[in-house]
Amino acid sequence: MAEAAKVSATSSVSVDAPADAVFAALADYETVRPSILSDHFRDYRVVKGGSGEGTVAEWTLQATKKRSRNVSATVTVEGLTLIERDANSSMVTTWEVLPSEAGSVVTTTTEWNGAGGVGGFFEKTFAPLGLKKIQGELLNNIKAHVEK
Repeated sequence: MAEAAKVSATSSVSVDAPADAVFAALADYETVRPSILSDHFRDYRVVKGGSGEGTVAEWTLQATKKRSRNVSATVTVEGLTLIERDANSSMVTTWEVLPSEAGSVVTTTTEWNGAGGVGGFFEKTFAPLGLKKIQGELLNNIKAHVEK
C-alpha cells in the first residue's frame, strides 16, 4: 500500500501594523474574515462563536475549476497563532503573527494528508502551487485591511 504524501504550502507577508492588531483582525471570523476572502471561497458562514478560540466556520474552497472542498473549521488559539482544523478532512491551516521591526509578519501554512502513489506525487507537486496563490490573495487582503 502506498504511503500518503503530506501536502503543505506556506506563505508570508509583512504588515505595517502591530502584531496584536493583525491577530485581532485575523481572529474576527464574523466581520473581517468574510471581507478578506478571495473568489476561491463560497458559502462562508460562522456556525459557532465568531472570534478566536472555539469559533466554527464553514465554507467551500474552490481550489480549481473542478476541485472543491467543503470545510468545517474549528479554531484554537495558541498565543498569536490561530489553528483551523477541518472536521471533514486532515486539513489544518495555521495563521501565525509575529512582531517585526516593520510591524508584524503573518505566515499561513495549510497541510493535509494527500493521496498515495502517482496521484499523491502529482498532488504533492502541484496542489501547493495553487494553494500558495490563494494564500497570497488572503495575505494581501489582510495586509490591505489592517494597514488602511
